[in-house]
Amino acid sequence: MSSRPGQLYILSAPSGAGKTSLTHSLIERLSLAGRRACFSVSYTTRKSRPGEQNGIDYHFVTPEKFAAMVEDGDFLEHAQVFDRQYGTGRAATEALLAEGTDVILDIDWQGARQVREAMPEVITIFIKPPSLEELERRLIARGQDDDVTIASRMAEAEAELSHIGEYDHVVVNDDYDTALDELQALFLAEQV
Repeated sequence: MSSRPGQLYILSAPSGAGKTSLTHSLIERLSLAGRRACFSVSYTTRKSRPGEQNGIDYHFVTPEKFAAMVEDGDFLEHAQVFDRQYGTGRAATEALLAEGTDVILDIDWQGARQVREAMPEVITIFIKPPSLEELERRLIARGQDDDVTIASRMAEAEAELSHIGEYDHVVVNDDYDTALDELQALFLAEQV
């Protein structure tokens, strides 16, 4: 048990901005610096993508199960994104924070607003692509989505970017290593 409680962080970014890769690298770096941190595993009603594992990448649940969890107050936040539901489990998050582990929520601006209301001490970070053109190039290059989905993600990215002013910090992911250094500095600056 750590003597310091964990800190709650929100990392938001448009799909394809590099948030997931940066967060996994950040957690490794923080561990080497003696800081415990983990990615919160969200619940979702979307189908798993190739290589994703239930309980590791997401908790994949049916829309009915998700609705029951909302009704029972099991989520710290929940939102609808791309016609699917996503949510952060309240009990697991609170337990990790109590044991001294920093928890990183990978959520959008809608969820960030809900968490900010429930836990005002949360630190919010927006990972911004260098440009919308570069974001589109990255989405195409990763080869996971068809043209219609990419167009939808680009429209959503523009909407997400309009909320950037609601975040405590903004990190531009133009160069991966530089963005990772900036994220690490933000986390270590908050160390108590």
